[in-house]
Amino acid sequence: MAAAPKVKGRRTRAEQRAASVKLILDTAEDLFSQRGYFGITIKDVADQMGIHPALIHYYYDGKQALFDAVFERRVQYAVEVRTAGLDAYEAEVGENPTIDGVLRAYYDGAFDVYINGDAGWRNFGRIFAQVNNAPGYGAEKMDTYFDPLVLRLIGLLKKALPDADPEDLFWSFQFTSGAYTLVLSRTGRIDRLSDQLCTSDDFEAVRDRFVTFMVGGFDALYNRKPSSPARPKAKKTGRSKPADQ
Repeated sequence: MAAAPKVKGRRTRAEQRAASVKLILDTAEDLFSQRGYFGITIKDVADQMGIHPALIHYYYDGKQALFDAVFERRVQYAVEVRTAGLDAYEAEVGENPTIDGVLRAYYDGAFDVYINGDAGWRNFGRIFAQVNNAPGYGAEKMDTYFDPLVLRLIGLLKKALPDADPEDLFWSFQFTSGAYTLVLSRTGRIDRLSDQLCTSDDFEAVRDRFVTFMVGGFDALYNRKPSSPARPKAKKTGRSKPADQ
């Protein structure tokens, strides 16, 4: 005699809590990605969900705590993907990295997350772009989660170009990071400029071109010939003189 099918019971409190938290974070993630940290309130999230704001306050002590939870839910995986990419690349090439190889190890896997992930990951990408370009709280989060990884990246770039000016390498990373976060922002501007020839959501097209373009910038700085003597850097002093002295 066949066993009777099991009847699904009511969800446990832990399951109900997990479902509520996920829905709150998903909704907040979507709104933060569209309007930014300062563009929404706890009430906006509650209204979007059709619940009372008190339910969100039950789980999160204000908007900052909610934003932190949204960011931290995915950021650790983003760090792990890049770390794994650099680990695998270093194991393959040892002490002989190239600029192209280093940048691909760092960025290709990151783009794959947005290519293969769900809409929530693309929302997170916009939030990541906001954080990376924000002074104060944004800089603090990047310091916490990404600075050690970025310094490891810079170390590999120095191995690839041991006689390069370190200042050029840091500026090159700055330019590359800025371009990357512009891509994640998906503003739609390139869609309009190109008359839909290019679209902001086409991460595959970006992935195919991004590193090649950036390597060109690294190479151009490395191989450039100075057109004029280097400008001496201003010395920092504790107090500046009045302009008429």
